[in-house]
Amino acid sequence: MGEYVLEVRNISKSFPGVKALDDVDLAVKPNEIVGLVGENGAGKSTLLKILIGAYQPDEGDLLIRGEKVQIKSVKEAEDHGLAMVFQEQSLLPNLSVRENIFLGNEEQFIKFGTINWGKMDREARRQLEKVELDVAPTAYTADLKFATRQMVELARVMSLEDRTQHAPIVILDEPTTVLEKNEIDLLFDRICSLKDRASIIFVSHHLDEILELTDRVYVFKDGKKVADRVTSETSESELHQLMVGRELKGEYYRQSKQITPADQVVMSIQGLSKEGQYEDFNLDLHKGEIIGLAGVLGSGREEVCRTVAGIIKPDQGQILINGQSIALGSPSQSIQSGIGYVPQDRGVEGLVLYLSIGPNITLPDLSSVIKRGLLSHKAERELAETWIDRMAIKTPSAEALCLNLSGGNQQKVVLSKWLASKVQIFVLDHPTRGVDVGAKEEVYELIRELASQGISFLLIADTLEETIGLSNLILTMKDGQVTQHIEAPSDGKPQPLDLIQHMM
Repeated sequence: MGEYVLEVRNISKSFPGVKALDDVDLAVKPNEIVGLVGENGAGKSTLLKILIGAYQPDEGDLLIRGEKVQIKSVKEAEDHGLAMVFQEQSLLPNLSVRENIFLGNEEQFIKFGTINWGKMDREARRQLEKVELDVAPTAYTADLKFATRQMVELARVMSLEDRTQHAPIVILDEPTTVLEKNEIDLLFDRICSLKDRASIIFVSHHLDEILELTDRVYVFKDGKKVADRVTSETSESELHQLMVGRELKGEYYRQSKQITPADQVVMSIQGLSKEGQYEDFNLDLHKGEIIGLAGVLGSGREEVCRTVAGIIKPDQGQILINGQSIALGSPSQSIQSGIGYVPQDRGVEGLVLYLSIGPNITLPDLSSVIKRGLLSHKAERELAETWIDRMAIKTPSAEALCLNLSGGNQQKVVLSKWLASKVQIFVLDHPTRGVDVGAKEEVYELIRELASQGISFLLIADTLEETIGLSNLILTMKDGQVTQHIEAPSDGKPQPLDLIQHMM
């Protein structure tokens, strides 16, 4: 078989106007965890799609266990023992756990045209035991938590070792993106336990996770492999520099650019309550202020933000924008009042992925591109090109589908559509989720610039460090209630422990 279970040799792939991969190499040894890092648009996703047969390379070779192969479909990849746990997940919610695990491979349970459900149950339990997941095979996937569904996907991938008689090659694409800390710890424990029976490619934007979990790491930039390192011999700062071409700045969150907010209150939330989610929430947001909400899953912070955005209608309370009460539970009213919402899941709630950049930017405010009662495609294109230039969105053209943009560039389109609508208040729900470290710095820079222009922010961040680094004021929440107001001036930032004691 040779030294490697998987080898990528001189792979190149181009799309109209873009060379996504340029002569890249990658190799994975048996029972090894290999990290893959790079900025959005570096070529990681293109390589993964080639590995699972979704794309075909223009040049280069792919070898599995020393044998040169051509993979033309996901099914062919799985026949070679190669499969991916997708960031967006690929389970069918209307099917049971057992049906998802063996989807497309039910023939082993069929006799005389009938499925032997008892046998499928037993085999599903055996696969679930591999990932130490205690869930009923008959449970509907839609009823499971995200982290549990992810474990089911992992069990599905591990079932390949029975079909192929080989140790699987497992690709984990941003598996921690929407997980809480305890769920990440559990996932890492399961991954490490599977290392004895699988080889793993682990893709993440979180460099600390790469350093914690992997044996070796490959760094991609602009479609090229720029480095590979033994993980124990590198550092977060070196990986950052290799990825973005500059050193990790000590002032990562641009704290020196943090301003003192004006006295003017642009949004006042008074006595907001929603049964079972949060109660008696009060807040005054000043012009140019960034207020962070910190709390664990279920603390109520996400629901508060979605209420401000008009998605959830509260049972009582009011929201005043510049002293004027607004209708609650109405997204259009929130938008008209100058509130822009950057959701946690930009692909579902933030963008229409199968539309191009222009329509996505103009969607909240079509009046700017309506001429004589008709939509002007020329005006829409010109507006899109303005924001592509202003936000440095990497795209071959304004006509590119948002589906084909990297995560960081998709986020820039979401921000652009609200800036084009001239909102004065941003509700940011995990604005850097799934965004690489270089693009994160650009988002932080933009937030500081907009705050200096008088735009205000209500923020839920990915980490406590991000919350602390960006905010003027932090409200901790627990069980639907605000437990503490913590000042966070640029020259006197609190420590994570100062917040945790009020969150748990």
